[in-house]
Amino acid sequence: MARLVKSIVSGSNVTGLGETTSSDSLEGRFAVEVATLTDGATITPNFGANQNFTVTLAGNRTLANPTNKVVGQTGSIFVVQDGTGSRTLSYGTDYEFAGGTAPTLTTTASAVDRIDYIIRSSTSIQCVFTANYS
Repeated sequence: MARLVKSIVSGSNVTGLGETTSSDSLEGRFAVEVATLTDGATITPNFGANQNFTVTLAGNRTLANPTNKVVGQTGSIFVVQDGTGSRTLSYGTDYEFAGGTAPTLTTTASAVDRIDYIIRSSTSIQCVFTANYS
């Protein structure tokens, strides 16, 4: 079982404070940055570095199985069509969608689709696809 450790982040410094207890609580707003993935024929997210990502497709691409997965991790991947549009995306074997069918991206130029995910196991990333935010 993973243990939650309290810490304080100041700039790039992290100070560990020990394990949390059942009486500890978190207050205020917490946000995780949206990291930009490098576009290329194969796009491989590093889930150890971030949990939210964005990528602008400049061609037909494959979203490879990510590195550094942790069971229970959740996040989002924003998939943006470039100014040309009509780009397609295929998926690594770990990505699973409802009904067993991978979604089709919105192909309009500059369209934004979103993939929300939770890592269920080392080989299962359950995904929900929402199309056409633009």
